[in-house]
Amino acid sequence: MASQEAKELLSLGPSEVGSLNDGVNFRKNPEDGKCYIIYKSGEGIRACKNQCKHQGGLFIKDIEDLDGRTVKCTKHNWKLNVSTMKYVNPPDSFLQDELEVEVSDDGGLRLLELNPVDPWLVCVTYLTHACMELQLGGKRLMFDPWLKGPAFARGWWLLHEPPEDALDRMCAADLIYISHMHSDHLSYPTLKVLSERRPDMPIYVGDTSRPVFWYLEQSQVKLTNINVTPFGVWQNIDDHLRLMILMDGVHPEMDTCIIVDYKGHMILNTVDCTRPNGGRLPHNVDLMMGDFAGGASGFPMTFYGGKYTESWKEQFIRNERKKLLNYKSDLVRSLQPRIYCPFAGYFVEAHPSDRYIKDTNIKNSPVSLNELINRTAPDIKTWTPKPGAVLDLGLALRDPSNSAAITDPPAGAKIYKDSWEFSLYVDELNRAISSAIFKHPGWIQFYYTWAGFANYNLVVRMVETDDAFEPVAAGYDYLVDFLDLSFPSSRPDREHSYLEVTAHSRAVNAEWTLTLAFSASSVGNNRVFISFVQASFLFLCFCISVPELQRLLKAWQMYHFVLNKKKEREREKTFNAIRVGGKKRLGLRCIPCMKPNRKDKQRRRSGRGRISQTE
Repeated sequence: MASQEAKELLSLGPSEVGSLNDGVNFRKNPEDGKCYIIYKSGEGIRACKNQCKHQGGLFIKDIEDLDGRTVKCTKHNWKLNVSTMKYVNPPDSFLQDELEVEVSDDGGLRLLELNPVDPWLVCVTYLTHACMELQLGGKRLMFDPWLKGPAFARGWWLLHEPPEDALDRMCAADLIYISHMHSDHLSYPTLKVLSERRPDMPIYVGDTSRPVFWYLEQSQVKLTNINVTPFGVWQNIDDHLRLMILMDGVHPEMDTCIIVDYKGHMILNTVDCTRPNGGRLPHNVDLMMGDFAGGASGFPMTFYGGKYTESWKEQFIRNERKKLLNYKSDLVRSLQPRIYCPFAGYFVEAHPSDRYIKDTNIKNSPVSLNELINRTAPDIKTWTPKPGAVLDLGLALRDPSNSAAITDPPAGAKIYKDSWEFSLYVDELNRAISSAIFKHPGWIQFYYTWAGFANYNLVVRMVETDDAFEPVAAGYDYLVDFLDLSFPSSRPDREHSYLEVTAHSRAVNAEWTLTLAFSASSVGNNRVFISFVQASFLFLCFCISVPELQRLLKAWQMYHFVLNKKKEREREKTFNAIRVGGKKRLGLRCIPCMKPNRKDKQRRRSGRGRISQTE
């Protein structure tokens, strides 16, 4: 590896140094025009670039500062105490990168920039959910930025309020890693901001069989620098930094995890992987992070009837969460990382229509996981992050007991979200599900025939409901017999499994039922209510690819086109080819008389009839 390098930014002669005042001084390099701040005191000289770390604004003297130590940014009025290189407004937010000051024997002065700034600087900032920012020397990486909008249509919303500058941080990063195509990791509302401000951002994804960006073209998000990398191969970012993307052993077609190596510091992010890299992972990494919450599925919260009582669901959920907690704890204990951080689980079913799911779908707590790890592996340091909290990995590794290694968010910073702009996103979803295809009852039988799932002794009743899962007046309500793919008016007399689905929105009818084809279990006489969100997620992510969906829609459009043509020919034959006086009149229709008189009979015998222009 190359050694640390020093670059001269500004040089002052002895007389120029002597002209410096006590306190804040601004000096410009005459060669490149760049400005620097020099602070002079009895303790010596400190210096930094005249550039705010927030959004790059220039500093000026703060007229409200009577001590002559503070400068103010011209963009957003952020204030920097140059004597300490700490930002005081907002408080406890950043530290300014300081330049090296070299004083010569003759009294001259040079300002030097070290590259990298700190050869062992590794800071990790938690933003929200699965989004982490890594500062590795002079490089900044970001994982899975979901910073605005919902995930899985309207099913999940952010639990934590991202820091105010989270989107700015994303756009200023050197590269982004996106683990997989689930929308709590691949957030198109977030990436839309990135595409507008920095479309050439280097984005790294694994070479999964289900491409991470398989919906990029349809999303109309313009990103021009997506790097699809092979699994298990180091990607060298620079002389000091490299990364490797690994596949999941259970879901290799979709899930990935990542190892980051910076000057020997190893960071392992297992994200949502069930068995990352088939269990073959490095031991004793400096930092390991992964998911903890569980509760990703609508099962069994949305099932009722039969065995699906509230007590059964409560016990089932408790057992599943406990198994996940023990698995995560065992994995961490087996790998023995120096520090472990549970993340990728801070979501909430915030929409009012999902209130029951939110109350029923109890999730694991990161505190509970860390407490379990502390009991079973006390040598592993754990970190439960808050939005904007920073882990100084170098300091934490040198002294795990040093509380200064973790910087909490500024006092008064908002931790939990209390509003989500539902209408902004839900209205768009409602426009999508009101597509013309769902206005024609004929699409139902066409869809099931196209799906081709049959020869299964299952009868499903589909009932269209509103957000409260109450049947919609004049909504869809039909039976599907999957034994022979028929649509009976009542349940057959034979013994059969039966499932009743009360589903919000017409769009879900086909989606949920196709999902049943991939769930080869005997459901018995049970019922399920499911939101459009969950059905869309199950359908799109597990059952059908976007190209297949497009082929379905094209097939339906062709079917509907042919049907319309047939109807048009019939109408043309009936109405548009009426001959009056031996001449063809197009665009006319016959108006029959209630009581034809003698003249009408004569007209009909002569091939003529009453006519009126079509409205």
